Amino acid sequence: MSDNAAGPTAQAVSVITCPDCGKGNRVRPTPRGTPRCGNCRKSLPWLVEAGAETFDAELQSSVPVLVDFWAPWCGPCRAVAPALEQLARQRAGRLKVVKLNVDEAPTVASRFGVQGIPLLILHRDRREIGRLTGAVPVAQLQSWLDQQLTAEPRP
Repeated sequence: MSDNAAGPTAQAVSVITCPDCGKGNRVRPTPRGTPRCGNCRKSLPWLVEAGAETFDAELQSSVPVLVDFWAPWCGPCRAVAPALEQLARQRAGRLKVVKLNVDEAPTVASRFGVQGIPLLILHRDRREIGRLTGAVPVAQLQSWLDQQLTAEPRP
């Protein structure tokens, strides 16, 4: 019997609660399009937690992906979390927010050269288009996002 005889591994699924109707929705890391509530059909806020195993799959998205490199012991990381949740709700269907705990996925953090947290890295089409270090108010975060998303793509 070969090593490949085992069946395919199960793909991680995030459960996202719809802010409009309150229903839980299962969302795979690489959905086509953007997630919609199975009950009311509205766009879901796309905020997921990734680990080392699921991170690369979470970057594959039809919308820009904002990655939050954070740790539970980091006060500024906890301070920026509500702003990220608000952004995920406001930009439902247009932005995916992925949270990565650097203590649980140090190899991913190292791959991206994370030296301080919180660190936000914005990706479009799996390419990094911007970085923002430190906790900032939601208005400043929105302004930074808008600026990054309208800038010319890097070569």
